[in-house]
Amino acid sequence: MSLIEQWKKGKANVRKKHKKFTQKLKREKGKKLNELGDELHEQVFSEVDCLECANCCTSIPPIVNKTDATRISKHLGMKLSEFQKEYLIQDEDGDTVMNTSPCRFLLENNHCMIYEFRPKACREYPHTDAFEFAKNLHLHAVNARYCPAVFHILERMAKVI
Repeated sequence: MSLIEQWKKGKANVRKKHKKFTQKLKREKGKKLNELGDELHEQVFSEVDCLECANCCTSIPPIVNKTDATRISKHLGMKLSEFQKEYLIQDEDGDTVMNTSPCRFLLENNHCMIYEFRPKACREYPHTDAFEFAKNLHLHAVNARYCPAVFHILERMAKVI
């Protein structure tokens, strides 16, 4: 069974477990946690093909900052104001995000139409590598519901810690 299939079967049963676990991780040392996060990130992403899933693109509207909006609008040959009006909204947290889910730039084969120009939030998702793991603990329990890789990183980390 693939890691994506395992995630689909197990994600509903572990939300509270992952939340408690990420709270426990706050007591761990940042550098040690980041090193383990990077190691598990590499391990899990060698087994998970994001193009088989694309759940992040179908479920989570990414934050789009001003730099992202400028870059994407230029790529699309649009004025920034036109891009903002057509593609962006402000969410309940006050963040500027894509206005639809699934993302309008997601193609049928799960590729991204603007991949080279995609928002920073998309490029950095799921925030489990680049020594960023400890800094984003608050996101991991939530992201495990949307991303099979995060789910498996947490599951493997729980076995080690």
